[in-house]
Amino acid sequence: MWVSLALLALGVLAAVVAPRLLARADWVEREPIVALWVWQCVVAAVLLSFALSMTFSAAAAWQAVRGHVFAPAPRAVVEAYALGALGPWSAVLAVLLACGGVWTGAMLTQEVRRARARRRRQRAELLVRAPLLPGEEPGAGPLVLLEGDSPGAWWLPGTAPRLVITTAALRRLKGRQIDAVLAHEQGHARARHDWLLHCASALATGFPRIPVFAAFRDEMHRLVELAADDSASKRYGRLTIALALVGLNEDRGVFGPCPAPGAEVPRRVNRLLTAEPRLTPVHRLRLTAAAALVPAVPLLVALAPALNALG
Repeated sequence: MWVSLALLALGVLAAVVAPRLLARADWVEREPIVALWVWQCVVAAVLLSFALSMTFSAAAAWQAVRGHVFAPAPRAVVEAYALGALGPWSAVLAVLLACGGVWTGAMLTQEVRRARARRRRQRAELLVRAPLLPGEEPGAGPLVLLEGDSPGAWWLPGTAPRLVITTAALRRLKGRQIDAVLAHEQGHARARHDWLLHCASALATGFPRIPVFAAFRDEMHRLVELAADDSASKRYGRLTIALALVGLNEDRGVFGPCPAPGAEVPRRVNRLLTAEPRLTPVHRLRLTAAAALVPAVPLLVALAPALNALG
């Protein structure tokens, strides 16, 4: 069952090579939305390769699975896959990959539960700090004004997303800067970045020794912020959102000679102020189309023996 081994090798190759290629690409920060799509396609290709490898290994190991997978296939197609080539190793490989799939589902479920608990806690804290007025319904408005001495604005995801901004932020920001910050948070809400971050976090937590998943999580946290910056800058300009970022973060030590570890705000501000030109529409379309074809490679490898036998 060499197709199963080829799919496994393809998944490992994509997991090793793709993060390095994307790390060297000079267009990622210029086109964060395209980069988000490329990363999702790469991870989908890795997961699909492992899932198909598990399927063919299980079909080689157990007749019951083989009957379901190859039920409508002609005999020549079944023989083309040489299901008995790996012997007992097929069952071992199928079990290992199945355990990985179950573990992935468990990690994703755990991440969603943690996110829901965290969201309930945040909403409870928000209700304490900003109690409802008489006659006001919970979640009646998408915007919450919070009394606070520290400037801040954030998005609280959920079935009814809330945008929270503190009174200190209103005092610090001027004019269109407030609108730009709100547009940034609305960009997160429209794109449902929370689900993307949950998936990336679940994979990185469940498989800490697989570099592609750790890189996927780190890049998602960075790229969703860049994408939201671009969404806001389209309406209010790069300078406006850059000044808003400075106003919200200048008291947090991120712009000092020894900024906080991992602080991305200075890089985001510098990116907005330098305003490097975007890629041409044709170039963006090519990257998008090429990324969409990446998950198709495992499918072609899986179907190659069948197509050859039928041809």
